[in-house]
Amino acid sequence: MKPLIAFFRLIRWPNLLFIIITQVLFMYCVISPIYDQAGINPFLRGNNFFLLCLSSVLIAAAGYMINDYFDLNIDLINKPHKIIVDRVISRRWTIILHFFLSITGIAIGFFLDFTTRIWFVGITNLICALALFLYSVSLKRKLLIGNILISLLTAWVILVIPWCENKHLFGRQNLLETDKILRISFLYAGFAFIISLIREVVKDMEDTEGDKKQGCTTMPIVWGIPAARIFATGCTILLIIVLLIVQVYLIQLRWWFAIIYFILLVIIPLFHWISLLFKAHNPYDFHRLSTYIKLIMLAGIVSLLFFRFYP
Repeated sequence: MKPLIAFFRLIRWPNLLFIIITQVLFMYCVISPIYDQAGINPFLRGNNFFLLCLSSVLIAAAGYMINDYFDLNIDLINKPHKIIVDRVISRRWTIILHFFLSITGIAIGFFLDFTTRIWFVGITNLICALALFLYSVSLKRKLLIGNILISLLTAWVILVIPWCENKHLFGRQNLLETDKILRISFLYAGFAFIISLIREVVKDMEDTEGDKKQGCTTMPIVWGIPAARIFATGCTILLIIVLLIVQVYLIQLRWWFAIIYFILLVIIPLFHWISLLFKAHNPYDFHRLSTYIKLIMLAGIVSLLFFRFYP
């Protein structure tokens, strides 16, 4: 494998693309239309928004690298054919690149703090980078703590945008529909949190063999696969209930295309995913489920486009 190809596999480039798509859609389908209607320019425009996306991607990429660095012994058992660290890219270069990407992402955040009216991006980027490091070193191996942390960081990919716009959102003398922005922000962040938590638990079920030999205490190891399966199912049912409630609200708005989209591409696939979960028994099955739930998450995020088409 060529080093450049190995590097992009190491940083999980499809996941990084997912981050970019999420932030671009949220910015240009939710924030921009509401700001345009109020005649206000967002702080995150042009180069500022590009830098925010870049910092998010760099910190996430660094997180994937350090995760593979500390997971080498586990991966030798769970997925030996996919190992890059110490085979294509040395451990030394992996740690060097991790720190370079992390420091660059944090520095970009502080640059935005000092050159714009945006506050505390540098600090939040630093917290995210440290959280990913702690996750890789220790928290990933603990019951639920690591799963919840990653899910919170996934939700933060969305919440960081209104966070950067907080001076506008909570300003007293503007015409912004602040409630609408916050409602959509927390709705999609909640969706990202729950579906990411589901996926994390399924990934733990996939990696049970290697995790157990390395002394990890993940949910499938401590509670057992059946209990972890029930937990993931319960989270999925909760998500479906919330989405059905949202559909009732969309019916009142007559957003018929959005309703059809959600039912066909999110809600029905979630029901199907549950049925597949109870049929899964080996790492290959759980890997397929992890990919499936990720595609459902993508479909949910792409639904942000409807805010561009509907008033």
